[in-house]
Amino acid sequence: MKQSIESAQDVVLREQLVPEDRDAIQKILQSTGFFYPAEIEIALELIDGWFVDREHSEYHLIVAESAGQVVGYSCLGPTACTLSTWDLYWIAVSPDTQGSGIGRKIMTASEALARRMGATRMYIDTAGREQYVPTRAFYERCGYKVAATLPDFYAPGDAKVVFFKVL
Repeated sequence: MKQSIESAQDVVLREQLVPEDRDAIQKILQSTGFFYPAEIEIALELIDGWFVDREHSEYHLIVAESAGQVVGYSCLGPTACTLSTWDLYWIAVSPDTQGSGIGRKIMTASEALARRMGATRMYIDTAGREQYVPTRAFYERCGYKVAATLPDFYAPGDAKVVFFKVL
C-alpha cells in the first residue's frame, strides 16, 4: 500500500538519528527485497556504531521522514586512504514511497554533505544482477557513471558495478 506522499517536498531530511530510526531502517532494508541478511546486519552495525560514538564516527547518515515515518536513508563516508573521495554505502527508500523523488532528495543531500566535508568524488558499489537494473538506472539519472564492472564479484553471475561522480 503506497504511503500518500504527494512529492519529495513532503519529506524532511535530518542528519541526526534517534534510536527508533534503527528499527524503521531495518524494516525498509528488509522490505526492498534487495539486500541479503548479512548486508542488512552490516548496515545496522554501522548505525549502532554511530550511536556509540557519533562525534568520531566516519559514517554520516541522512534520514528521510514524512508524517513522522522514516521513509528512507543513506549512509556515506570518506574512503580510507584517500584525500577527498567518499563512498555512498547505503541508500534505500521504502518500497511504498519509491518513485516520489525521495531517493533523489536523499542523494542530493548526501552529495551536499560530502562536499561540505571536503569530498570531490563519490563512489557507489552495487550489484550487477537483473534485479538491480532500476537501481543502476537511478544512479545514472543522478549523474553517476560506471567506473568499473567486476564480473562474478558477489557470486557467479553477479558482478560488482562501481559508479562514480565528480562532486
